[in-house]
Amino acid sequence: MATKATTTSKSQSNGNGNAMKESPSKKMTPNQQSMGSDSRLQEFFHDEIKDIYWAEKHLVKTLPKMHKAASSPELKNAIAEHLDVTRGHVERLEEVFSLLGKKPQAKKCEAMEGITKEGESIIEDTEAGTATRDVGIIMAAQKVEHYEIATYGGLAQLAKTLGKDEVAGILQSTLDEEKEADENLSKLAESRVNESAAAE
Repeated sequence: MATKATTTSKSQSNGNGNAMKESPSKKMTPNQQSMGSDSRLQEFFHDEIKDIYWAEKHLVKTLPKMHKAASSPELKNAIAEHLDVTRGHVERLEEVFSLLGKKPQAKKCEAMEGITKEGESIIEDTEAGTATRDVGIIMAAQKVEHYEIATYGGLAQLAKTLGKDEVAGILQSTLDEEKEADENLSKLAESRVNESAAAE
């Protein structure tokens, strides 16, 4: 009994903040802890935000090329609409940087660069004005969407894990729009473009 009393007394006499010393790691949320120093997960999250920020800005430059190469009016419209949406995604990510207390910074996304280069190859390897080229453009665009869906899905979940609910909401909004774009491309291919290409 004496030993226990001594131990308790010792832990309580370690300065004036005795109770606070035992509770922070148990009671503080990840978001509260982030106010102090960055954890490895937070650093990884920030790094991935920089990665997708580069990817979105790269798409703003790439989508006009796809728009020019497409021949179907419906496909051209779909690409033009998604270009506007993508510009909005860039702005959202800049808002995310602000919420994280960071300056907007892009880190080269090797995956997106590779996907868009493949899209450029498809355009080069198909004949201008054909539905076959449009099929290739749709496939290239969907590869982009699938990469973004995977990325935003993972980032939204990480934001929740880190207790950054407002950031998670922003990322979820973008994720929903990427899914919608992918669905629209699928409908366009199934309803018109694929059949036209099959008849060439």
